[in-house]
Amino acid sequence: MERPAAGSASGEPEQQALFGWPDAPPAQAAHQPFRDSPQARRLLDVREVYAEPAALDSPRGRQIMARLPGVRVTEVDSHWRIPSLHGNDGNIARWVRIKTETLVLGVKHTLATRPNGRSADWIAPGPSNGCAMACAYCYVPRRKGYANPITLFTNIEAIVAHVRRHVRAQGPKTTPNQCDPQAWVYDIGENGDCSVDALVCDNTADLVAAFRGLPTAKASFATKFVNPDLLALDPQGRTRVRFSLMPADDARLLDIRTSPVAERIAAAADFLDASYEVHFNLSPVVLRPGWQRDWADLLIHLDDVLPARVKEQAAAEIIMLTHNQSLHEVNLGWHPRAEEVLWQPAAQETKRSQNGALNVRYAREIKQQSLTRIQQLLASHAPWLRIRYAF
Repeated sequence: MERPAAGSASGEPEQQALFGWPDAPPAQAAHQPFRDSPQARRLLDVREVYAEPAALDSPRGRQIMARLPGVRVTEVDSHWRIPSLHGNDGNIARWVRIKTETLVLGVKHTLATRPNGRSADWIAPGPSNGCAMACAYCYVPRRKGYANPITLFTNIEAIVAHVRRHVRAQGPKTTPNQCDPQAWVYDIGENGDCSVDALVCDNTADLVAAFRGLPTAKASFATKFVNPDLLALDPQGRTRVRFSLMPADDARLLDIRTSPVAERIAAAADFLDASYEVHFNLSPVVLRPGWQRDWADLLIHLDDVLPARVKEQAAAEIIMLTHNQSLHEVNLGWHPRAEEVLWQPAAQETKRSQNGALNVRYAREIKQQSLTRIQQLLASHAPWLRIRYAF
């Protein structure tokens, strides 16, 4: 079925400051969810929905559509096979606009939890795929082809039930590891950003609530978006939020449509006080002239502004840039300036990733030297920041 869509909005490849805009009086902002604010609508202003019929007929699908009155809906057989989105190279020039205005609803048929051992013990079946943000290095669109809007999976009850069964089957964690000394850690946002998903539906809230009742496990997700609505979810220490950080100049070029880095850092104490565990991802580390100086400045800023209660529980991951030939070609069509720093063939080599993808990473010696230097900077400027793993 189809319904007329509203007008259109445009986006440009540069980071937007999503907070502090005088779009609404303070009194109004205090009485409405952030997801209904003008700031949130600048990131995600859905004008068109592609949906599997089963997704539309589900309780979560009906909830989502109730918040999108008048939006045109096109039914599709599969959320993975939408000809007007996937494999259509004409969409490169509309990369950001599609992310802003398009939403896909699907049913996640394969529910599998797989081992990780790096950031988390386990990767849970995620509630989404794709994102409204447009980070130039994101690995998710490599598999989707020319368009990467949010796909929300509406069978959240099945996803939550699967996770609960898996957690209970593990029993207590008896051997501490880099993921956590006591709890099994489940990454719930591998292919999306749970903070952004929460602008559209309650999938993130449902997962946070589920882990609140699982004393042997923790949920974990990385985010580049500060969504104040998450502060009301009461995770009771069973959800770890990992704010991704990089130097501000890198973020302005590469972290398109995200919350500015300074605001992610500033949010850490609020999330800790709302009973989240708060960690940081130093990610990705992009090698370019001046990178060491700028990372030092970022770490000094962390040390200066974070309160002691955040530092006492904080830990971090260091992740060097991974890139990809096909994503490089897509970026050349909508944001070529990013490729000036991301695509460095003289310093990079081809390597098959853990998930089987053929990607480009910094050559082994360069990568090891850079990781060593980042760790030295941490020891000098933020010695309190424990490194859980570096990759």
